[in-house]
Amino acid sequence: MSTYKQAGVDIEAGDALVDRIKPLATATSRPGVLGGLGGFGALFDLKAAGFSDPVLVSSTDGVGTKLLIAIETGLHTTVGIDLVAMCVNDLVVQGAEPLFFLDYFATGRLAPEAAATVIAGIAEGCRQSGCALVGGETAEMPGMYEPGHYDLAGFAVGAVERAQLLPSNVAEGDTLLALPSSGVHSNGFSLVRHIVERSTLAWNAPAPFAAGETLAEALMTPTRLYVHQVLRLHRAGLLHAAAHITGGGLPGNVPRVLPAGLEAVIDTPWPMPPVFAWLAHTGAVAAAEMLDVFNCGIGMVLVVRDPAAAIQLLQDIGENPIRLGYIARSRGGEPQVRFEVRPDFR
Repeated sequence: MSTYKQAGVDIEAGDALVDRIKPLATATSRPGVLGGLGGFGALFDLKAAGFSDPVLVSSTDGVGTKLLIAIETGLHTTVGIDLVAMCVNDLVVQGAEPLFFLDYFATGRLAPEAAATVIAGIAEGCRQSGCALVGGETAEMPGMYEPGHYDLAGFAVGAVERAQLLPSNVAEGDTLLALPSSGVHSNGFSLVRHIVERSTLAWNAPAPFAAGETLAEALMTPTRLYVHQVLRLHRAGLLHAAAHITGGGLPGNVPRVLPAGLEAVIDTPWPMPPVFAWLAHTGAVAAAEMLDVFNCGIGMVLVVRDPAAAIQLLQDIGENPIRLGYIARSRGGEPQVRFEVRPDFR
C-alpha cells in the first residue's frame, strides 16, 4: 500500500505548521480583515478600512538568490521581512497603503522549524508595515527542489483614494531626496554570491565591511521598509513621486516615475555603505555596473516640491533623508537619470 507520506508529502506536518503560524498571522490583523486563516480565500472590507473611492494596487515579488545564503547558513530569520518589503515598498510608491499580504512557500520536503522561522519573518514584516498576513500556501513538492532548499513568493494588495494616486504633478524644479538603504537589500545576489566565491571567504568569516558580524550575517541584513515614511510624507501633501530602488538601481528605477520630457539630475554625493565598496573592489565591478545592479546605499528616492518641510517631517519621525538632486528638462526628451556626480566605491 502506498501513501502520500511515502511519496514525500507530509500532510500532518503541513497542518501542524498552519497551527503554528496562526497566532503570528492573527497578530498582524488590521481594520478591514474579515475572518482568519483556513478559508479558501481571504476577505477584506475596504469600507471598514476607511476608504471612500479606493483604487486597488497590487504587487508580487520574491527574495531571489539571497535565499541561497539563508539555505547554506541556516539564517532564515529575516528573509520573510525581505519578502514583504520587496512587495509593500512597491505599493507605497503609488501612494497606496498596504492592506494585506499572502505568501507562497515551496519546498521539496517540509522542514517545520525552518519554515516557521521564515513565516515568522513574514509576519514581522507585515506588522512593521501595518499590513495583515491573511493567508498563503505551503507547497511540498518532492523532486522539485534539492534537499533543504525552498523558494518564496509574496503578493500584496493596497489601496489609495483615487485622487491621491502617485506619481502626480512632478515638475521641473522639484527636489530629489533619498532615504538610505540598510545594505544590499534583495537585489543583485547572484553577483554578490559570485564575488563572495571569488573572495574565497567562508560565510562564517568576519565580514570585512561590518564589525562584529559574519559575512553571511552582514549580507542577510533585511530590506528596509519605507511604508510609514512615504505615507506620512504623502498624507502631508509633500510628495509628488517616489521610486523604490531595486534591480536596475537608480538609472533603471527613478525614470519610471517621471513624465516624458523630464529627467532626474543627481548633483550631490551621498554616503556609501562599506558593503558596496567591498563588492566593487573584491569583484572588480565597474562603477556603472554597480549603479545598474545595486541600490548603492539608496533604498527610496522621493520627489518633493518643498524640501525643507519634507526633510523636517522625515527627521521628526527618525529618518535621515539626503538631498540628492533635482528635476530638470530632459536633454534627450525621455525620462532618465543624469549624474553630475558619481559615487566613489574606493
